[in-house]
Amino acid sequence: MPPSIDSLELPPFRPRFPWWGADLQTIAILLNTKTASLAPHTSERVCFPMADRTGDILLGMLDQPAEPVGGKPLVVLLHGLTGDEDSPYVLKAARHLLDRGYTTLRLNVRGAGPSRPYCREIYHVGRTADFRRVLTQLPDELTRDGIVAVGYSLGGAMLLKYLGEEGSFSPLRAAASICAPIDLVGTCKHMMTRRNWLYHRYMLRAIKAEATGPGAQLSDAERDIVRGARTVWEYDDRFISPRYGFMGAQDYYELCAPRHFMPEIRVPTLVLAAHDDPWIPIDHYREFAWSDNQWLLPLMPARGGHVGFHGDATHQSWSDVALEKFLERIVMLEA
Repeated sequence: MPPSIDSLELPPFRPRFPWWGADLQTIAILLNTKTASLAPHTSERVCFPMADRTGDILLGMLDQPAEPVGGKPLVVLLHGLTGDEDSPYVLKAARHLLDRGYTTLRLNVRGAGPSRPYCREIYHVGRTADFRRVLTQLPDELTRDGIVAVGYSLGGAMLLKYLGEEGSFSPLRAAASICAPIDLVGTCKHMMTRRNWLYHRYMLRAIKAEATGPGAQLSDAERDIVRGARTVWEYDDRFISPRYGFMGAQDYYELCAPRHFMPEIRVPTLVLAAHDDPWIPIDHYREFAWSDNQWLLPLMPARGGHVGFHGDATHQSWSDVALEKFLERIVMLEA
């Protein structure tokens, strides 16, 4: 079972100047420049061939701490929609964990970031078999102290779905999702509202570039559909859904929504979401029956934006501090 919220001894989250308000918290991540190095820690490229006859290969970056600490699990970090191994929130989390002796694997999901040129196909929320395949390829020397997975936004949704599918058979020691969309229909409709038109435009442009990037194997008709999509819903309805066996966006979103799989999770899982997240309606979290599954630890501060959590107590992300304390308690409880 996961530790209690009180046992984490987390300081309350208070936004740091100038990142006041949900939108500034969110935009801070989008505007953040990428860190080129995690020195003095070391990094090396790792590859994970997929076993589905596509020839696709997922790439990741394995980061080793300069001062390893025994007994700490490998932490696999999964980025969000249109993100990759160098997304600022992924790099910040890796740096935070490496400084505390954890080994991290920053995984690029299928067709994302450095994986793009080596993949004919592209990821979607339902593609949990890819993550399953990656776990089976991790060498024993990396996993002798267990594996923890952390997913951000869409990566968190994929992770929650995977955990529910696996139930008690998951090899993970623990997991965490940060600002994951657990109701895909509601989240997509919310992103298409006038309030979020700028975010929606930004994401739509990015997913089009990603879907048609080097390595992607699309027919001329599919390329026309992707380029002509006017909304994320239309992109998923006319491109992702028919390509991957769904009857449309509604069918895809309903079948893959994490909220349907979360009741079956049997791994200690931290589920972090902010009440003021402009992308993910907090009502989706409020409506979930948390008391029915004691393996889930919901943490829902009033503020933080979408994968923001730039707090005044420290220049480290408050979500990284929460993750650190959660993992410390997991290691302590299982020692």
